[in-house]
Amino acid sequence: MTILIPAYEPDERLLDLIEQLCDYQLGPIVLVDDGSGPAYQGIFNIAAAFGCTVLTHPVNFGKGLALKTGFRYIREAGLPDYVVCADSDGQHLPHDIKRIAEVLQNQATPGIVLGSRRFSGTVPLRSRIGNSVTRVVFSLTTGTKIYDTQTGLRGFSPQMLDWLCQIPGERFEYEMNMLLTAHREGYTVTEEFIDTVYLEDNQSSHFRPLADSFRIYLPLLMFSTSSLVSALLDFTLLFLFQRLTHNLFLSVAAARLCSSIFNYSINRRYVFTGGKTSKLQQSLPKYFTLVLLVLLFNYGLLYFYNEKLIIPLAAAKLLTEVSIFLFSYWAQRRFVY
Repeated sequence: MTILIPAYEPDERLLDLIEQLCDYQLGPIVLVDDGSGPAYQGIFNIAAAFGCTVLTHPVNFGKGLALKTGFRYIREAGLPDYVVCADSDGQHLPHDIKRIAEVLQNQATPGIVLGSRRFSGTVPLRSRIGNSVTRVVFSLTTGTKIYDTQTGLRGFSPQMLDWLCQIPGERFEYEMNMLLTAHREGYTVTEEFIDTVYLEDNQSSHFRPLADSFRIYLPLLMFSTSSLVSALLDFTLLFLFQRLTHNLFLSVAAARLCSSIFNYSINRRYVFTGGKTSKLQQSLPKYFTLVLLVLLFNYGLLYFYNEKLIIPLAAAKLLTEVSIFLFSYWAQRRFVY
């Protein structure tokens, strides 16, 4: 296998990791210097002396682009099959890296193996909260439970290299996009629990809480925006058709048809791209099958709120949209695009 390590302004812990990995003799090590600068050249020179291949970015492009640089090199160089990615800050121990490789080699189908942390013991508060929030949001929006969505210790089957080079994202959001699109590509995601290591309260992390969190949650934010605009269109058309027809079912159906065409176009082009636009003949029938199911669900809830609970139509419509939002996101992500 090949070990891929993206590094930005690393310290001696990277060299300690490399030395231990050399003792394990797991395979070639590829380092990507993501624009660390001249002050860190000595560390990369020592790594090269250990036998590592060092690829260098002229400036800091971000972890996502660093990983893609490594994947492209591994693919073009024809290096040994499986690829295991690890962080450069000493959080991933050599025996855990070896364990991820062993799990990969025993898999029957291509997929991702995550080295997931349990977050037990002394864990920095921002890491504990950040991972907990991301875990809940990921589960709610995809219907898939992954304990550690932000781990940098990940193993990949060799058949996945082309896909790994195409996933959108330049920084930390790249790793989230990877998990969001894996199922659609037919890849399994397996978790193997590892030791949780945080050195010096995780001060060496280059994660920017606001900017990088925004990038990680961007797919959900984009879907929320798309859904909000579509809901406003649906909301407006519902009242227009209701005024014209005085028939709730026809009004709901007509409004949903118009807003669905708009929503499909936006989601297909901008939200669920995964680096490429889905084929119309594949996604369109699935989408409108889902629209039919959501329409029936929508009408049933709206009728219940408005006719049975005697909630005003505007409030009933709002309650209905909130009720089906997460279901719609999960279904589109998993089955449509």
